[in-house]
Amino acid sequence: MRSVFACLATWILVACSSTEAPPPLVPLPEVDPGPPTVPRLTGAQYRHTLQDLFGEGLILPDALEPDSPAAGLLAVGASETSISSWGVEQYESAAYAIAQQVLSDPTQKARFFTCTPAGTTDPACARTILETWGRSLFRRPLAEEELSGLVTLTTLGSTTSATFEAGLELGLAALLQSPSFLFRVELGEAGRYGPFALASRLSFFLWNSGPDPELLAAAADGRLSTAEGLEQQARRLLADPRARRGVRAFFEDLFELYHLEALNKDPTVFLHYTTDLGKLAKEQTLQDLERIVFDEDADYRQILITDRTAVDRRLAALYGVRAGSKEGFSVVQLPPEGGRRGLLGQASFLALRAHPSSSSAVLRGAFVRKVLLCQLVPPAPVGLNTALPEPTATARTLRERNVVHLTDPGCAACHSRMDPIGLGLENFDGIGRYRGEDNGAPIDASGDLDGVPFTDAWSLAQAVHDHPDVPRCLVRSLYRYATNAADVPSEAPLIDALTANFQASGHRVQSLMLELVTSGAFQKVTEVSP
Repeated sequence: MRSVFACLATWILVACSSTEAPPPLVPLPEVDPGPPTVPRLTGAQYRHTLQDLFGEGLILPDALEPDSPAAGLLAVGASETSISSWGVEQYESAAYAIAQQVLSDPTQKARFFTCTPAGTTDPACARTILETWGRSLFRRPLAEEELSGLVTLTTLGSTTSATFEAGLELGLAALLQSPSFLFRVELGEAGRYGPFALASRLSFFLWNSGPDPELLAAAADGRLSTAEGLEQQARRLLADPRARRGVRAFFEDLFELYHLEALNKDPTVFLHYTTDLGKLAKEQTLQDLERIVFDEDADYRQILITDRTAVDRRLAALYGVRAGSKEGFSVVQLPPEGGRRGLLGQASFLALRAHPSSSSAVLRGAFVRKVLLCQLVPPAPVGLNTALPEPTATARTLRERNVVHLTDPGCAACHSRMDPIGLGLENFDGIGRYRGEDNGAPIDASGDLDGVPFTDAWSLAQAVHDHPDVPRCLVRSLYRYATNAADVPSEAPLIDALTANFQASGHRVQSLMLELVTSGAFQKVTEVSP
């Protein structure tokens, strides 16, 4: 009997710790996806791919073609941007600098050389090396025409410079500035992505980097072309530490946390501001998300109401709590009397959605509407003066001065949907420090979110957490991120089904990612007539 209970306990532990999604309650419909895209590698994808291939010690350039968002995401914008003439020069300079590093470092060189050259020129050895590394960089086997051209270039360089390494440096630099590396040319076959294209889509979504040798091997031998093989590889990628980097990349894109690197505040207004605040605030949010998604495999919406957060000594001082360690980040419990919890209480949100010298109800409310709820917030009419009056003796708080937004017919239609949310966060100033007063007057942080009243930021967080639009918004954003394209009307039934199953899984992100990549839509490509 004891062994029976032991087996039962083991089964329960395994079941509870498994990341496997439960059987979907809603079958995923077959849909017609939008037109195919050819995304350019984002700056992060460029760096991650090269570091995964050549090592973390690789020195990479800071100045490359900048990323720009579309449909709210850099991942979608990557499908709508090209490379300027300035960008071509930057990628070329980077290619030669990287090739030189790889071939001048003894450890890198030994790893890069997959054969030993017989002399100054050795076309056969050059072909072997370029074929091996070209496959990883292009994320597919090289065509004979491509490989022959690279071997010819390498041989010419070796002959001219009298060293095999100098010629190979030219060949590697050519690979690194090729459109086949810088762009994700993911082609389809008979309405579905080919195996190497699917490997590329899978790895860039889950790892924010190119496929590893094992994934390319699965594409080459046909395993990735089967439902079982695709799911096996998806689970392997999710179990790899690089999946944490991939999830961080998604939320950094979705929440626009990349702007925090250049956060700038007026130090004469915010005496607790330091130039490292943005970087630290971003890391706090990403560590919390990483813990919720991977360490706890918990409900995604916990990011909105959690009172446990990762802080270092600098952020602990800003939040008025004791740091858990002298160095680095550690998880601490936020006291309820501090009025702060979840994403809406973090400096990454509060400081980014504020002005250099003041808070902003508009920016904070717009973020909740657009990013967390996926609701439309139209831009202000051209020529409309949206500035608020300066504080006066009778209108000291932002709420009092904000009356103009909520009573002027030209403003009220939009601002009545954004400003009450942002005013609920007025207990936090422009860098996220708690305050009870604004210009000496007590702050009223009460309001209403789509019929749900709240009294302060703490209860506002719960109202956002409970909002019915939150799950579908996350699904829609993740779908856009995974496909590098804004969703089209024909994909709405799939997003609805994914949302239903996401809710059934307890709003677990890993389950959603697994179901998304194994769906027919992720593997299907719309045929384009020549």
